[in-house]
Amino acid sequence: MKVSEGRLDIACWCPSPNFGPRPPGPDGDITLLVIHNISLPPGQFGGGYVQQFFQNKLPADAHPYFAEIAALRVSSHLLIERDGAVTQFVNFNDRAWHAGRSVYEGRADCNDYSVGIELEGTDTDAYCAVQYEVLVDIVRALQAEYPAIGRRITGHEHIAPGRKTDPGPAFDWQYLFRTLALSDN
Repeated sequence: MKVSEGRLDIACWCPSPNFGPRPPGPDGDITLLVIHNISLPPGQFGGGYVQQFFQNKLPADAHPYFAEIAALRVSSHLLIERDGAVTQFVNFNDRAWHAGRSVYEGRADCNDYSVGIELEGTDTDAYCAVQYEVLVDIVRALQAEYPAIGRRITGHEHIAPGRKTDPGPAFDWQYLFRTLALSDN
C-alpha cells in the first residue's frame, strides 16, 4: 500500500466536492490522523449511502434520518467499510471537512492539518478485524508519506469532546497502537 500525489493506491476514487486548500506553509502540514465512524442509516451498513452523503447526493426521501442530514456539506479523506474496502473522497493534500470545530494539543481547526479516516461502524458495535488490518496498513502508508504524523493519531471524540463521540468505546485503541508498535520492529 502506498500514497502517491495525495492518493492511496488501493482506494476506489469517489471525489467529494466538499474540500478546500490547506493553509499555506507549516500551518497546512499534515501532522495528525483523526479516526471517525459512520453508518447510514445509523446502525446499518452497506448500501452506498456514505459515498452518496460525501458527494452531496444522499436521497433525502430514502430514510427519515437522511432528511435531517442531506443538506450537510461534509467529507472525509477515506472510508474503510466492514469488508475492508477503501474509498477515497478527498486528496490527502487537500483539506477535507471531517473534524468541524476541533482542537488537538491546543491547536484549533484540525481539518487544516489532519487526515480524516472513517470506519464504517458505530460507537458501540465491534469493528471488524479486517478494518483494523486495513487501517494499520493505511496508517503505515500515511506515516511514510507524511512523517510528521508520527504517533499523532486520535479520535473525533478527543478533538471535539462533548460534541462528538466517535469512534467510541467499541474502537480498540490499545490494539491499534500495539499493532503499529510491533510493525516498527
